[in-house]
Amino acid sequence: MSPVGRFPQEAAIACAALAQARRLRWRETALRFVVWLAVIATPVGAHALDQQQVMAGAAVLYNERIAGLRAAQLLDNDTDFHARVQRIAQPLLAQAARDYPESAAWPWEVHTTTDPEEHAYAFAGGKLLVSGAHAAALNLSDGELAMVLAHEIAHAVLRHNLQEYEAALTLEPAWATRPFAELEHAVDHDGALMAKLAPLGKQQELEADREGLKLAARAGWAPQVLAGYFRKVVQASSAPNASGFAHPSPASRWRAARDAARQLGR
Repeated sequence: MSPVGRFPQEAAIACAALAQARRLRWRETALRFVVWLAVIATPVGAHALDQQQVMAGAAVLYNERIAGLRAAQLLDNDTDFHARVQRIAQPLLAQAARDYPESAAWPWEVHTTTDPEEHAYAFAGGKLLVSGAHAAALNLSDGELAMVLAHEIAHAVLRHNLQEYEAALTLEPAWATRPFAELEHAVDHDGALMAKLAPLGKQQELEADREGLKLAARAGWAPQVLAGYFRKVVQASSAPNASGFAHPSPASRWRAARDAARQLGR
């Protein structure tokens, strides 16, 4: 016989307590959602732009992308690659927590996908996505894959998203009167604003290369092995000396990584 059948009074009390706990959890969830809506709908200039605000917005965008990949059955679906990425990521995240203590409290997420349209990217607050198709196309070793992950981790811990939004407000102050969610969308979709931010984007890519390589080296990877990732990107590129819209040329990134690895190897 079930406990409910044996102890009806106690079961009724337990059920009432459970219902009350559920109501409290729903109230807390609803309150957090209302607070988030208030933040993204508030004009940027009404309060100081900060990392927590950027992280909250990034989490929403990341979750939307993850949900789309899950619905398409493209999320974490290569179990071997997913396990490989998780194994490589954990020491890197531990090193990031030592080097950037605030990141130790972040709700890090590392997902993988077989979507050939994806490479790798990071959202503010430690939300990462890595493509198995990209790793397979370049035949990346574990060390080279560690460089990919370390680069994305560096973007997060260096607060590159926050820097980008602050730069956008400096370049176009009118955004300070608009909701943050609109600014968040504009930095990835407004062509004129994106063109103004492109030089910063290139600087951030080189910084993430450099600091990511250092972070991964401190986590135990050989610098020359890490830099090998950029050599493979050059070899796979049809125009290695051409810069992207917001990315330096593959050749320039390879040279910078090679030189940094040599310095670290001394």
